[in-house]
Amino acid sequence: MDTAGFDEADAWSKARDGDSASFAALFDRHRDRVFGQALRLLGAPHDAEDVTAMVFLEAWRRRDAVRVVDGSIIAWLLVTTNYTIRNHTRSARRYRIALSKLPTPEPQPDGTPEVDDAFDNDGRARVVRQAFAALAPHDQDVVTLCILEELPLAEAAAVLRIPVGTVKSRLSRAKRRLGDLALAQLEPALEGGAE
Repeated sequence: MDTAGFDEADAWSKARDGDSASFAALFDRHRDRVFGQALRLLGAPHDAEDVTAMVFLEAWRRRDAVRVVDGSIIAWLLVTTNYTIRNHTRSARRYRIALSKLPTPEPQPDGTPEVDDAFDNDGRARVVRQAFAALAPHDQDVVTLCILEELPLAEAAAVLRIPVGTVKSRLSRAKRRLGDLALAQLEPALEGGAE
């Protein structure tokens, strides 16, 4: 999409008033970043596609609530992505619990273990995803905006409706906590390898 001369704030103003063509232009502009955020956190492309669709549906449904920061809606979309992922994860957990109550099916031999290995994510990425998921929601949001999407602190503060100083302190604590959580997950593997 040609972005030269694109006035996102104006396009959002038109979309907010119901102009579907302007909304479609914004979707084209930001879907890859929303999908990328969802994929980073979920690790499954089909789940990331579902989350991306839900985020833009929520943006359309709640047009009056979307915040334009520094002429863009991307920060609002990314925070909404995090919320949507949390809801998706809770739903998946409830589904797994419901399935666990069903009788166990008869085991079937698996003739293709190499397929499982191919679909299994890289171990480090899995550890980081799990550590990110263990962070408090406000820490996930600040990491998403400031580290993953490299937004300036002022933009993150505007989207999160907190002072810039609070963003800085949350970011510092979140990075430290993320490192501690990731290291805690890696330690058993490291200890097992030392034996």
